[in-house]
Formats: sequence, C-alpha cells, structure tokens
Amino acid sequence: MLLTMYLSTVSAQNTAKENPITTAVPFLRLSADARTAAMGDAAVATNPDANSSFYNGGKTAFNEAKFGIGATYTPWLSELGVRNLFQLALSGYYKIDKNQALSFGVRDFSQGEFYFTDDMGQAIKTFKPNDIALEVGYSRKLSETFGLGVTGRYINSRLASNVGSISNYKSGNAVAADISAFYKGKNGLNFGLALTNLGSKMDYGSASSYIPANISLGTSYNKSIDNDNKITFTVEANKLLVPTPPDPTDAAKVAAYGSEGVVSSWFKSYGYAPGGSKEKLQEVQLGFGSEYSYKDQFYLRGGYFYENKLKGNRNYATVGAGVVYKSTGFNLSYLIPTGNNTNNNALKNTFRLSLLFACKNTK
Repeated sequence: MLLTMYLSTVSAQNTAKENPITTAVPFLRLSADARTAAMGDAAVATNPDANSSFYNGGKTAFNEAKFGIGATYTPWLSELGVRNLFQLALSGYYKIDKNQALSFGVRDFSQGEFYFTDDMGQAIKTFKPNDIALEVGYSRKLSETFGLGVTGRYINSRLASNVGSISNYKSGNAVAADISAFYKGKNGLNFGLALTNLGSKMDYGSASSYIPANISLGTSYNKSIDNDNKITFTVEANKLLVPTPPDPTDAAKVAAYGSEGVVSSWFKSYGYAPGGSKEKLQEVQLGFGSEYSYKDQFYLRGGYFYENKLKGNRNYATVGAGVVYKSTGFNLSYLIPTGNNTNNNALKNTFRLSLLFACKNTK
C-alpha cells in the first residue's frame, strides 16, 4: 500500500505532464537480492547465482554448484519513519543434471501496521497489510551457451480489512508466469531476455488492477584480468507491459482503462500514449552495473538506475560489497538517491543484506 503510493508520487515535485504507470503488487519490481541491488538493479544478463530465478530463469541451469540457497532482508522507506515495512526473499535451485535445474522463490513484503478506529477515534482493529509471491521454475540448457527458463508464480495481496466502510474488500489473488532466455558467450559476453509476471489481474473485490508484467533485455561483459582479478560490466533495459494511463481529461478513455484483456494489454503497452512515441520511450528504465572480484572471494560493486522524471523519477546510484568463505557468501548493498531534493527522498538509506549458500561456490 505504502509502496504503491510512493512509486506513484515520488515525482510529485515535478510540474510537467507526469503520467507514471501504476500497478498492483509493485514489490515484484524491486530487486530481491543485494548483489543485483548493488549493480543498478541489473540482473537479466549477469552470471547466475541462487537468486537467478527472480530475474531470468534461463540462467539457473548455468550455475556450477549442484544446489544453492539465498536469503535477503530489505527494510523499505525508512526515511518515512514507518515501522515493520520490509521485504524478505528466499530462493534456491537444484540441478537435476548438468543441463537441467529446478528453482523456487518466495518474496514476502510486509507493509507495516495500520489501526482502524470508530467515529470516536477509538482503535477497534489492527491490521498488517502484506503481499507474498510463491514461485517454482524449470531451466534447461539447449547448448553449452544457450538456455531457457519458465517460472510459475502465485501472488496474494492483503491491503485492507473488512471494517466499517471497507465492506466489499477481499484479498487479491493472481497467477503469472515468466519466460526467459540466457546466452553465455565463451568470449565473456552474455545476453539475457525475460518476460516476467505475465498473468491475471489482481482482483480486490470492487476493482481489478494490472500486475507489473515486464520485459527485460540486457547484456554483460565479463573479463578475467588475471587468475585473481575479474571485472563485469552490465547494462539492462526494462519496460512494463502495461497500458499507459490515458489523458485524465478524456473521460471515455479513463473509464475504459483497466478493462483491457490481459493478453491484449501487453500489446497495448506499445500502443497509445497521450504523449505519443516520445512518451513510450520515456517508459523505458535503464540499469547499469559493475562488479570487481578478487580470487572469487571478495567483491566490490557499483551501479546506477535511471527512470524518467515523468514516469516515476526513481534515480539512484548503488554500491555494494560481498565476501565468500568456502560455501557461504554474504552481500551488502546501499542505495544513494540522485537528482533534486535527495535529502527528503524516501529511498534514502535503503540497504539490503543477502546470505547465500552453495555446495561448491557462491557469487
């Protein structure tokens, strides 16, 4: 609830024609692990790890270890002074053989605590809104360099409670799927493509909302300087497969928005926009990341995430570090808002902590 409000109002200080795309369960757009968050939220084409299924299931079968598990804790919007607003993520994979792997993932987004009161202002009920996504996936190498992945996802969203005037509310449920591909070049050049959250709308009883269907396309370059030192550079583009909100003065289009069928809405996301093709280009988000590793044990990371000021205005630099000891890895990331009014930015001081385990190696 709070995250939805933030993603739709973060650019409120701008006076141009803002027209961000808002969806239900926006937590599915957040980086679910510290390594990705430290690299500008770019992960569709980076080398695989235990969290790959969140971004590109086609990478999972390229993991060297037989199995791996990752867990991440992310406190959100701490600058707003809201307690108990955080995301927990758990993921893992198991390689059936050298060409096939199964994966699972859980993302639990807690949105704090709210109090319902009567007409006299007396508390009558406490409610803790919560979103959760459960997923399983299958990944297969079709060759030494190319793999595909499919992931199924169940999403549950509890944003309110049937109290007082909120009597027709129900928890929302949706199902979705990811289809992804990964190319791991022998020259160190990787490519990734992922269609994520392709699924039903989220129905809360009185209305239904689009979920954040998305297309990601990216590349990364991995270079071994010598036996001990390696570097990675990556760039990624993302676009929501959700129709652009119409001009608010066009009553007919406003009334029709949201009634589009699920499949047709993906194609309509490339169609009409009040600002034409220029506005469509503004909906593309970019992530840039880099990683330096020493002896595959110590890691330094940095990146930048860009979103147009009229489409959400989330712009920030990212930094992070990681360490691996035997089969256990620990990653940390930190977000630094950029642009105007950074001192009052709700994303300020956002960090993530990730713990990974693999039977052979973690990254």
